[in-house]
Amino acid sequence: MVTGGAGFIGSNLIKLIHKQHPDWKIVNFDSLTYAGNLLSLTELENNPKYTFIKGDVVDQDSVIKAMEGCWAVLHLAAESHVDRSIEDPGPFLNTNIQGTASMLNAARKVGVQRFVQVSTDEVYGSLELDDPAFDEKHKLQPNSPYSASKTSGDLLAYAYYKTYGLPVLISRCSNNYGPYHFPEKLIPLLISNALQDKAIPVYGDGMQRRDWIYVEDHCLGILAILEKGKPGEVYNLGGNHEIPNLELIKLILKQLGKSEDLITFVKDRAGHDRRYAMDCSKALNDLGWQPMYDFDTAIKMTIEWNVTNKSWLDSVTSGDYMEYYKRQYIDR
Repeated sequence: MVTGGAGFIGSNLIKLIHKQHPDWKIVNFDSLTYAGNLLSLTELENNPKYTFIKGDVVDQDSVIKAMEGCWAVLHLAAESHVDRSIEDPGPFLNTNIQGTASMLNAARKVGVQRFVQVSTDEVYGSLELDDPAFDEKHKLQPNSPYSASKTSGDLLAYAYYKTYGLPVLISRCSNNYGPYHFPEKLIPLLISNALQDKAIPVYGDGMQRRDWIYVEDHCLGILAILEKGKPGEVYNLGGNHEIPNLELIKLILKQLGKSEDLITFVKDRAGHDRRYAMDCSKALNDLGWQPMYDFDTAIKMTIEWNVTNKSWLDSVTSGDYMEYYKRQYIDR
């Protein structure tokens, strides 16, 4: 069972599972919020090994029904956009905390053998420029409603492991990029705007540093945790490529042949974390996992995908999303 399987990471994960384990049956459980798009999985629609079930992770009866017969759960369903969490924390507390509790309760009742809680490096908070990278023992110090809700979900998952013996594993990844990425996040938003010669909004001075991981590498890490990880353990997954946002933006504009004049500095995000960096040595030593894709190659692949898949982008950049975009960026 993959929750949030119609989202960016979830859809890439489902396709990878099908490729690597064609004999596995996959249940995709997704509520199809604004960021969920079944067009990302059209090639599996008629596959007998794949089932889509529309449902909300908070609805425990629906979750239990969908989970019956599943030996493993990969829990990706989440509200994930920091700006949206600042605008309205409610959906984040509901999905990321109550929804995770619902999933854990259902997993206990069904008796799943592996439960992977897919989380984020943002639970660790922010680093100074000279700080060592986050390892799995770093204190949890979330700075946004989003990261606080994900931290709560992680702690619930660990509590179910300690209290009930539920075989929970936790992954924490850095910033993802790649195909089928909803264009509210930095890289797809940047590419989409640049292709239309629209302004590129940059928070503050643009010198926030992030570690970027190609989505397929992240999905390979999730599978490594599922198959080789030890219950009760946390595993960091990062791309080993830390770069300031402004430098990343200029790099992509250059690749697209677009002018840096499109860059428009806007008021910084409230409580904006300055730097994330990941120490992934535990995943390498314990699971044999490390990222396969170097950033220069994978970012070119990502740009090319966005350029050649305009119909997919057009299908998601409408309606509620455009109203949100106007509130968040144009009226800022």
